[in-house]
Amino acid sequence: MSDLPFDLHSLHQAYEAGLSPATVVETVFQRIAAAADPGIFIHLADREALLREAAALGPFDPVTKPLWGIPCGVKDNIDVAGMPTTAACPAFTYRPREDATVVALLRQAGALIVGKTNLDQFATGLVGVRTPYPVPRNAVDPDLIPGGSSSGSAVATARGILSFALGTDTAGSGRIPAGLNNIVGLKPTFGALSAHGVVPACRSIDCVSIFALTVEDAYRVFAVAARYDIRDCYSRPILAPALGARPPVLRVGVPARADRRFFGDTAMERGFDAALEQLARMGCVLEELQFADFYAASSLLYEGPFVAERYAAISEFMSTHEDAMHPVTRTIIAGARSLTAVDAFKGIYALQALRARLAPAIASADLICVPTAPSHCSLAALEAEPIAANSRLGTYTNFVNFLDL
Repeated sequence: MSDLPFDLHSLHQAYEAGLSPATVVETVFQRIAAAADPGIFIHLADREALLREAAALGPFDPVTKPLWGIPCGVKDNIDVAGMPTTAACPAFTYRPREDATVVALLRQAGALIVGKTNLDQFATGLVGVRTPYPVPRNAVDPDLIPGGSSSGSAVATARGILSFALGTDTAGSGRIPAGLNNIVGLKPTFGALSAHGVVPACRSIDCVSIFALTVEDAYRVFAVAARYDIRDCYSRPILAPALGARPPVLRVGVPARADRRFFGDTAMERGFDAALEQLARMGCVLEELQFADFYAASSLLYEGPFVAERYAAISEFMSTHEDAMHPVTRTIIAGARSLTAVDAFKGIYALQALRARLAPAIASADLICVPTAPSHCSLAALEAEPIAANSRLGTYTNFVNFLDL
């Protein structure tokens, strides 16, 4: 079954025709071996235990269990009962007794948890290389960075090892690696997927995200996992109705041409132009938006006081284990120690002012279309410029979480 497509529709068609989930489990482990990439997973499920779990699913029932027999992965800052959670920091490791809420919902829907995937340590980064473990290899071009922080989830999905995977997205971690590995990345509305059982990065804007092979698959997983959770104080009841037909006319906000940033990457610029031409052919009305304030909102994430929220998440651990952290991660988060409560309030006021100024522009469009990333980045280029290159990657993603889009 080495050529079996792993999108949900194809797998469920095969199951209906008699395919055994045990065969899919064996195929997953064959694909892991064939990938020969030790950076994708930090921890794998025991093969025999996963086979027993597959056998316990019972008869094929995609109605009661819409993810029946679907192999998936979980970013290793999200708890899976019985598997260690490391957040890509071995000294931080703990073994949770229960699944994160979102993982429990996937299991109830019949999903098979294959393992925990690699990430930028403590989900701090968009590059995918800030890990003490081997770096996952980009599924399109191994000379390029895999993107992060959800690097392993993106690569495992793109390589066809998994049907989908969970990540997290605070500044673009569920979108950048999806784009750089040519798959779908869904960052839901904040609070739609419970963060109970998730190691926080910036708790007030963290989102659990979904990597998938198709838009339909990503939304199907979202519909399973979008549940209000009283254990998450930021949880919100977000509806997940069935996908409907596209309206005949959509107003699509795009960055004004003079405001677009590609940092000299002409291929990415041409690609974005081609995407906009395709939208126009589909009948969409393109409306140029001034983007200076969107960029200003993006810059607040790392250039403003909000990095202190990352420090708040792991300050106790850092007080005793700082030397165990990845050097770049340590440098970024430790910078928050010089910030004060006054700085934090000034940042909150600045963000609120930007939200107010941007509200009319956001309301003027049905949706906003931006490049996922403004440029690609090779491993060699990143080594020469590790922090600046990371910052550029978030040009079109950082503001999304801040503006609750």
